Amino acid sequence: MNTFLTSKLNRNILVLCVAILGFSSLSSAQRYCYVDTQYILDAIPEYANSQLEIDRLSVEWQTQIEAKFALVDKKRKDYEAEAILLPAEIKKQREKEINDLDEKARELQKRYFGVGGELFTKREELIQPIQDEIFKAIKDVSSEKKYAFVFDKANQSNLLFANPKYNISDLVLRKMDIVVKKK
Repeated sequence: MNTFLTSKLNRNILVLCVAILGFSSLSSAQRYCYVDTQYILDAIPEYANSQLEIDRLSVEWQTQIEAKFALVDKKRKDYEAEAILLPAEIKKQREKEINDLDEKARELQKRYFGVGGELFTKREELIQPIQDEIFKAIKDVSSEKKYAFVFDKANQSNLLFANPKYNISDLVLRKMDIVVKKK
């Protein structure tokens, strides 16, 4: 009989411990929310202006590069048409000229659009401060509202479903003193 009471007491203690652990985990439940950074970026006028500047530079630089490659193609076609009639020394000179022009065009392309190129630098110069401001606002809102995790809904995220009531994008914009006109 003594073992019966001991096992019943142990079971009650176990149930009580599980209940206490369950309630404590509920009371310290972590809070989650999400933002849509694309929505936030679209609401910031400086971002739109920065994108326009980057696009303008990109088109300008691409036009310069295409003109250089078009010159290389024209010189190459002219050379191929005349190659039969040219002496070996002139052929070598023209081939070197065409290769030099092609190399300069590739170097220009790399300088503008390569890794760490001018487009990358310009994008970092114009966009990075905006992204830093957004991150600071997200951090501030998250701290104020005591969110443990903030997910980003924009751009190929793995967020498959998001209840709009947990979207803090407008709070972030308000923190940045940006007023959004509702559609």
